[in-house]
Amino acid sequence: MADTASPLQELETHAHGLAARMPSLLVAARRISHTVAHGIHGRRRRGPGETFWQFRHFEDSDAAESIDWRRSATSDHLYVREREWEAAHTVWMWIDLSASMAFRSHLSATSKMDRAIVLALAMGELLVQAGERIAFMGGRPRAGRSAVNKLALSIARRAGDPAFAKDSLPPVTALGQFSECLLFSDFLEPVEDLAPRLEQLAVQGVRGHLLQILDPAEESLPYEGRTEFTAAEGAEQVTAGRAESLRTRFHERMVAHRHAILAELKRLEWSLLVHHTDRPAEEALLASHTRLAGLEHDYRYRPPAEAIDAGLPEGDAA
Repeated sequence: MADTASPLQELETHAHGLAARMPSLLVAARRISHTVAHGIHGRRRRGPGETFWQFRHFEDSDAAESIDWRRSATSDHLYVREREWEAAHTVWMWIDLSASMAFRSHLSATSKMDRAIVLALAMGELLVQAGERIAFMGGRPRAGRSAVNKLALSIARRAGDPAFAKDSLPPVTALGQFSECLLFSDFLEPVEDLAPRLEQLAVQGVRGHLLQILDPAEESLPYEGRTEFTAAEGAEQVTAGRAESLRTRFHERMVAHRHAILAELKRLEWSLLVHHTDRPAEEALLASHTRLAGLEHDYRYRPPAEAIDAGLPEGDAA
C-alpha cells in the first residue's frame, strides 16, 4: 500500500515551506514598498494635532481667530495655518492561507499566496512609515520599525494553524470602530458564504478593501485538449475532453461571480481591486495604497459601464 500524507503532515509541510520563504518574501516586500514610496505622499493630511501642516488662503467659512497674522502680513492675502492630522489609524490585514492560494500556472512566476504575502508586508511597510498601526486580524496592533516583522511572524504562525489553513474566508473577530481592513484572497468561494463574513466586519464601522489575487489562467483558461482539473481543496476531479470548449462558459461564470461580489461591496460601501500574479506587484500596491490613503475623492463602488462589460480587467477597482 502506498503511503499517503495525512492532512496534518500536509499542513506541517506547508507551514515549513512558507516559513523558509518568509525572509525572501520580506525582502521582496521591502524592495517593492521602497519603489512605490517614491511616488506617493503617504497618508498625511490636515486635521487636529500640534504639528504645522500648511498655509492656505482664508475662506469665508473660517473663524477670524484662525488667521495667521504673521504670515498674512507678508502678503496681500489672509492666510490660515493648518495642523497635521495626528490620530493614528489601525489597519487590519487578513490573508487567505488556504490550499487554493498555492496555485501557480505556467503563465505566472509566483503563486497567489506568495504574492498576497508580499503585498501585505509591503503595504505594512508603507503604513508604518506613515505612522499607522498594523496587525493581522486577531492579533495586536503595532507601530514602529518592528511592526512588519511581527506581521510576518503572525502570518507564518497562522500558516501552520489548521483553522487558518482550511478556512478560505475572513475570520469573525472584533475590530476597532473607524479602523480599516485589507483582505487578500482569490475570493472564489460562493458569494452567499463570503457575504455574511463581510457583513459582520462592516457592521463594526470598519471600512474594508478586498484585493482579489488571481492567476492569469483562472481568467483565461488557456488549456486545450484533454485536461484533468483537480480541486485544490477537496478530492473533486473533472476531466474535459476538449478544455477549450469550456472557455466561454468559464469566463461567463467568473464575470458573474465578480459582479455578485461587487453588488455586496456596493451595499457595504467597500472597495475591490483585481490583481493578476503575472503583473508587477508594484501596480497593486500603489493602487491599494492610494485607495487606503483616501487620495481618491470617493472610495465607494462606482465602476464605469465598460468595466462591467469587460468583467473588470487587471487593475480596475470598485
